[in-house]
Amino acid sequence: MENRNTWEKYTDAQMESCDLFSKGYIDFLSECKTERECITRIVADAKAAGYRDLDEIIAAGEEVKCGDKVYRVKMDKTILMFMIGEEDIENGLNILGAHIDSPRMDIKQNPVYEDGGFAYLDTHYYGGIKKYQWVTLPLAIHGVVIKKDGTKIEINVGEKPEDPVFFISDLLIHLADEQMVKKASKVIEGEALDIIAANRPIRIGDEEKKDGKAAETVKKGLLDILKKEYDMDEEDFLSAELEVVPAGRAREAGFDRSMILSYGQDDRVCAYTSYKAMLDTESVKRTACCILVDKEEIGSVGATGMESKFFENTVAELLCLMGKDSGLSLKRCLENSTMLSSDVSSAFDPTYASSFDKKNVAYLGCGMVFNKFGGARGKSGSNDANAEYIGMLRRILGEDDVNFQFAELGKVDLGGGGTIAYILALYGMNVIDSGVAVLSMHSPWEATSKADVYETYRGYLTFLNKAERI
Repeated sequence: MENRNTWEKYTDAQMESCDLFSKGYIDFLSECKTERECITRIVADAKAAGYRDLDEIIAAGEEVKCGDKVYRVKMDKTILMFMIGEEDIENGLNILGAHIDSPRMDIKQNPVYEDGGFAYLDTHYYGGIKKYQWVTLPLAIHGVVIKKDGTKIEINVGEKPEDPVFFISDLLIHLADEQMVKKASKVIEGEALDIIAANRPIRIGDEEKKDGKAAETVKKGLLDILKKEYDMDEEDFLSAELEVVPAGRAREAGFDRSMILSYGQDDRVCAYTSYKAMLDTESVKRTACCILVDKEEIGSVGATGMESKFFENTVAELLCLMGKDSGLSLKRCLENSTMLSSDVSSAFDPTYASSFDKKNVAYLGCGMVFNKFGGARGKSGSNDANAEYIGMLRRILGEDDVNFQFAELGKVDLGGGGTIAYILALYGMNVIDSGVAVLSMHSPWEATSKADVYETYRGYLTFLNKAERI
């Protein structure tokens, strides 16, 4: 089978709609580089679209009925959105599930030190990265600091033109003979991924020099800046969540402006298309749900990851507000649900063609991607979607002329990747991975096709409105 190129079938009007949608997506990527920033933006958009906080509804003792739109947030890093449909909720939900965390570096709890005239911030990388890709890039710091009295300090440095940026140094080529023969995984060690944060020593008076207080003056200068600009002491790093990410806006790529180059497209491309599809859906037969979670890149663990009970508990709360306060109703609802595990897939890269099966790989520009199974090698860790479910999806997407393709992550023996699909499949519901093909996945700057982003959004709209219980 030959994949259809989406650009070849688009009308001028569709081209215009695709470009308009991409502009909103580029703004989202540029402004939402952490989980907390994503949640802030999504909640604001949801409220503007008429969604209400489920916890406030619970506290007020109100009921939930057909047509209601609600959301619930966990620790400012995970959000669930529901649009109540016409059918009995025990018949199941149509679920879009994506993650909003991305590979990055996190600043450690005791990070500040001085060496060789530089003040450094010690980091710990998060998720699967090629460490050598992160050196000599302009970097930004995003996150929050919570002081002992509960005061929250928001940090966002490196994005504005007038902001300073940060960087990790690399060895000059003239001295790199030993470095150049190392394995790529060893060229830069994890403990060497410390960002240079300052180089100017604080001014020390003559009396302080006599008292021996002239040590680590660059570190002291950095701490002085943090105190003056953010009212932040060194100890406050203990209760900080600070993420180091590539600095700069997402950009259109290529002379034809057909692609988007940005940090964090895995998996914010699927998060954006999922929640926009929810907001742009007016009414549904089956209750629609959008899950946007944290921690997928490190195994979906923790209170804000998909493996937590937050989703299940929230559905139970929702059922209770609809007069179905029983464990059996919850089990029926979840088992009868259908889900698109909205995550990215690898795009074919001609430069590394030997890593892909050309017949079973996603191509940029050929539409929304489905992965029947994921996992590693012999489908280890896969949920392996049911054929009947895929048949239904093919039918409804065909009715709405959504361009889609089927793919695998790479050649069978080269490994694979995981998503949140297997976790939801444990409830017995039908689940399949779907999303956008990404070039240079998990690198600081990833590439997608505008057409694929737009077709995925269109596919999610179709799913929310037409997917059926199988």
